[in-house]
Amino acid sequence: MQVVTIHAAKTNLSQLLARVEAGEEIVLARGRNPIAKLVPLKPVAARRRFGALRGQISLGPEFFEPLTEQELAAWE
Repeated sequence: MQVVTIHAAKTNLSQLLARVEAGEEIVLARGRNPIAKLVPLKPVAARRRFGALRGQISLGPEFFEPLTEQELAAWE
C-alpha cells in the first residue's frame, strides 16, 4: 500500500485510478497524516491458471468414443 500526498494525487489522478482498478490500495495523506484510502469497488478477479485441475479430474476412454444415435438425437 503506497502513501501519496494530496498534491501528488491531484497531479497523477488518472494514473492512481488505473492502479486502483488493477487492485492496488492507495492511501492519501495531507503532509504525513493519512486521511483517506483509494480502494477498488469490485474485487479484482483472479486470473485463470491453465492446468489448475491437473490430477483432480480424469476422463475414461469411453469419453472419446463416438456418440450413439440416441445421444446424437438428444443434442439436436
